[in-house]
Amino acid sequence: MAKLNEKYEAMVVFSLKNDEEQIKALVEKFSELIKANGTLADVDEWGKRKLAYEINYEGEGYYVVYTFESKPDFPAELERIINITDGILRSVVVLAK
Repeated sequence: MAKLNEKYEAMVVFSLKNDEEQIKALVEKFSELIKANGTLADVDEWGKRKLAYEINYEGEGYYVVYTFESKPDFPAELERIINITDGILRSVVVLAK
């Protein structure tokens, strides 16, 4: 029998080329998107951190980890939306156990 809901974690690294207001708006945008398609358990803002290597000539990024529960088809859609959004350096969505 297929599981109805699974727990996931999404880590998103936002570009610091955006100002603080734009970053907060993007964090809120993805929070609302997750709430609309599942249950948002936690938004853990790590803040500004040094990257292991430069991405698009940037050495630092703003890290946010979303913990949520949703149906198995939503994480792929979340990744698609993250990938087409400007102002994001890297992201990963994984199944949390």
